[in-house]
Amino acid sequence: MNVLRKAGGMGIRSLLFYTKNKCMAALNSNEPCMTCLFGHYGGHFPVKKVLLVGGAGYIGSVLAHELLERGYAVRVLDRMYFGDQGLADIKDRVEIVVGDLRDMPPTSLDNVEAVINIAGLSNDPTAEYNPAANYEMNTTASVALAKHCLEKGIRRYIYASSCSIYDFGVVDQQRDVLVDETAKVNPKAAYSSSKYAAEKELLPLASEKFCVTALRKGTVFGFSPRMRYDLVVNTFVKDAISKGFISLHYGGEMWRPMVDIRDAARAYIALLQAEQEAVNGQVFNLVNGNYRISELALRVRETLREAGIQVEVRPDYSYKGVRNYRVSGEKLYKILNFRPQVSIEESVRTMVQEIRKGNCTDFDNPKYYNISWMRFLEEAHKVIQITGSVFNLPESSSLALSA
Repeated sequence: MNVLRKAGGMGIRSLLFYTKNKCMAALNSNEPCMTCLFGHYGGHFPVKKVLLVGGAGYIGSVLAHELLERGYAVRVLDRMYFGDQGLADIKDRVEIVVGDLRDMPPTSLDNVEAVINIAGLSNDPTAEYNPAANYEMNTTASVALAKHCLEKGIRRYIYASSCSIYDFGVVDQQRDVLVDETAKVNPKAAYSSSKYAAEKELLPLASEKFCVTALRKGTVFGFSPRMRYDLVVNTFVKDAISKGFISLHYGGEMWRPMVDIRDAARAYIALLQAEQEAVNGQVFNLVNGNYRISELALRVRETLREAGIQVEVRPDYSYKGVRNYRVSGEKLYKILNFRPQVSIEESVRTMVQEIRKGNCTDFDNPKYYNISWMRFLEEAHKVIQITGSVFNLPESSSLALSA
């Protein structure tokens, strides 16, 4: 009974193996020992060092912290589009490689046992802004990375996919059904189609020597040291605090599967630690619940009122690129006994606490909005190509002065 309680976060297959191969350290502590975690619970193959691709981003920075807390060594590969502030308090504990997924330094894969790939363009606006780059990162380079892992003998590859693959657009009562991983999909948008294309190439790579898994996340929300305010719950909180009202596009009638960022990080770790036979070649949905956007707004409003913040909800029935889908997360629970735990209300309270500490309060800064920041960087690059350094003299001027 004690063993069952102490190993309660494990899936049934991992649990049976754990109880059969338990060690004294595990029996006498509140958690399985690191050998159990890295060996038995990790599919019989030790996973001690993880390459986290995109590890300085919104989800990546939270996942990096969670991995460190569980004793993993972490190498982060990131282009650093948004800087390294998400890793500011752990920079001395992780190995950071500045690089692009499409042209990784050859040594990036050295001495790692698993790769979690959460890099690439991460929403519809950025994908539509540059569809070619989106496909290069989310599909071509992600598949190439998996093949490199296979060549290097790396045993685990976890790919960040998306529940937007299930999107069927404007609210349609005929298609308002709960879908799972077996549903037929035909994504049209650049972002979701690139994710699905990657899945179709990645999963056939799975073998006894190479465990490949894809995690389709619902819409993520919650506070991150690399914050975003272009995600629906986060946007509601930001607008409520900065404007005093929340806008409901299309009246908020759309359904959306939701999951907190901390639960997303924990789900990746659950897949990393799962027995290979339970997850190899598999796709898993990650969702804490399905909500109409209008319900999300009301939940945010009531939670903010408890915090002393008064907010108005304003419906807007104009069409603005509506997405609508409901998704089941039961497979992840049945296979790994994993359920997301963080509610909308708890996440909103955490966001308010962090904002009141003075974190991420410059709401108009483009760095909190992926498409705005990408456009800003593009414009800045064009200017700097002409002017060079902002404060230093152009090279031609320096040469003229020295002459």
